[in-house]
Amino acid sequence: MARFVLVAGAWHGAWCWEFVASLLEAKGHRAEPAELPGMGADRTPFDRLDLAKWARSVADVVNADPEPVILVGHSRGGIVISQTAELVPDSIRLSIYLTAILMKNGESGLDSSQLVPVDALLPRAFEPTTDGLAFKVVTDPSPSYRHSPPELVERALERMTPEPRFALVTPLSLSAERYGRVRRAYVECLADETVPLTLQRAMQAREPCEIVRSIETDHCPAYSAPMQVAAVLDELAALC
Repeated sequence: MARFVLVAGAWHGAWCWEFVASLLEAKGHRAEPAELPGMGADRTPFDRLDLAKWARSVADVVNADPEPVILVGHSRGGIVISQTAELVPDSIRLSIYLTAILMKNGESGLDSSQLVPVDALLPRAFEPTTDGLAFKVVTDPSPSYRHSPPELVERALERMTPEPRFALVTPLSLSAERYGRVRRAYVECLADETVPLTLQRAMQAREPCEIVRSIETDHCPAYSAPMQVAAVLDELAALC
């Protein structure tokens, strides 16, 4: 059985893993959703944080137990797990990118939008907060939850928080000697409208992953398809 550390995407907190974590535990795994500082239930001010501190916070979760982990990042969580892999490569059995941002050294999350034609992406749905430290959602984010039950969409929208600017614009600092030696897998979401399949595959073409699996669902599979997510994570755990 495996130990999973789960990292949520932009505007989300550890709460979004509630169903996947329970399903993984029912399969005998350990599932540890990592709450990033300033997100979800954590209220650390964004002006005290940066991407390095986020990665260190996840690394601290990883290092809290000597058992190596399978690190899972959803969406923007891909940025965080890449930077975490740079810090603690020997403690990670596998990094799994769940319809996640997968960028190279020196690139930021926002740079991913340049990998595909602009008409392949939804119009930008966020704008800066008044203090300039974060982005807030300003249009209906429900396309990300296209396949989720309405009550779960409502549940998610009530919990979403602003996304710090640094999470999207800070360049990654990665090396082949550390990040590069961690095995990677990618789980595609075929009906994703937020990180469309063309972008998922463009990122993989530049940063190939050892294992690729696909799920027929939207951008937020932890709510729309938790059983499928748990099943593919369980499968990948058996392969590493």
